[in-house]
Amino acid sequence: MHRYVTYRRVSTEDQGKSGLGLEAQTRDIALYLDTYSPEPWEVIGEFIEIESGANGDRPELRKAIDLAKKAGATLLVSKLDRLSRKVAFIASLMDDPKLSFRVASMPYADKFQLHIYAALAEQERDFISKRTKAALREAKARGQKLGGLRDKTMKRNEVLKVNANARAKKLEGIVLPLKEANASLREIAEALNSAGLETPRGGQWHPTSVARLLERLDQISR
Repeated sequence: MHRYVTYRRVSTEDQGKSGLGLEAQTRDIALYLDTYSPEPWEVIGEFIEIESGANGDRPELRKAIDLAKKAGATLLVSKLDRLSRKVAFIASLMDDPKLSFRVASMPYADKFQLHIYAALAEQERDFISKRTKAALREAKARGQKLGGLRDKTMKRNEVLKVNANARAKKLEGIVLPLKEANASLREIAEALNSAGLETPRGGQWHPTSVARLLERLDQISR
């Protein structure tokens, strides 16, 4: 019998109360168990936490890890960033010989691949942060005051635009070759979903969301 301890995390109390984010994580975990797990299997513990991924001191995660190690079970999460957004923390878990963990959205990834993914994700977040600050400096240099309600809205919109463009560029290397190969919007959506890539809102890709992504990439390239 293959045993699992599942861990789900959201960053805000509102997400925790509404179930936003938790539903997607529950779906991913269930998909992994039904499709990729050795059989038979059982879940011996489920833990949910409302806490930032930047915080390494999370009591529910610690409970999940302790139970997994004690029972010889596998710690199962939907995405790697549910464990942590810091590559050093991920590396410390990988170095623990008593702990085994799997990532539902990357069912075949080994520890080396997960380490590389965590490092790239941390690097990307750092780049997006620097790009956002640079965009705000440019907006200020153009004479856009960043104070007051209206200006705060402008600042927020500027940040959202920069982040949206960064997310679109990250997918450029996947969607543009498919488009050039005359793949349909539905086929591109299926490719993104098969790769475990989510939309900016954390959902599945559909032809309409792919069309919006291609439109944004076209605007960026102009």
